[in-house]
Amino acid sequence: MSISKDEVKHIANLSKLNLTDEELEKYTNELSDIVDMANELSNIDVEGVKPTAHILDIQNVFREDIQQPSYDRELILKNAPSKDAGCVSVPKVVE
Repeated sequence: MSISKDEVKHIANLSKLNLTDEELEKYTNELSDIVDMANELSNIDVEGVKPTAHILDIQNVFREDIQQPSYDRELILKNAPSKDAGCVSVPKVVE
């Protein structure tokens, strides 16, 4: 399947790009090559190959979730420049 110049113009228009005639020719050829390469994947024999999400066996490498006491709130808020209702108060940035 080949990409036409009209399709490249349409993609450029959607992307708000102004392409010169040389760029249009270049990108038409490059996108056609990319699509042709992707189409070659359909010729690969995958009979008997199990679908996988990862090439390696994945195991949980995270630590065990153990409940522990948190830091003292007053100690944390001691260094805050401003605080309100037991929380660090910051200037409003969204209107």
